[in-house]
Amino acid sequence: MTFAQVQALPIHSDPEIMGGTPVFVGTRVPARTVFDYLADGNNLDEFLEDFPSVERAAAVKVLEAGGICLEDLVHNS
Repeated sequence: MTFAQVQALPIHSDPEIMGGTPVFVGTRVPARTVFDYLADGNNLDEFLEDFPSVERAAAVKVLEAGGICLEDLVHNS
C-alpha cells in the first residue's frame, strides 16, 4: 500500500484523541474495532448498528485496506 493510499483512508491518529489510536475520522471509534467485530463472528451491519457514527463506506475502505496490507505482507516476505 502506498503512502498516498494510506493518507486517503478515512482514519487518523491524534494524540489528543484516544491517546493516538487510529480512529475513524470524525469519531472516537478505533479502526481496529471493525476487524475485532468481524473476528468475533459479527457482521458489518452489526458493527455499523453499534457504531452509528461510522459510515459504511469508511468501514469498507478500512477493510479493503487491511486486505491489501495483508497481500503486501505475504508477497514481500
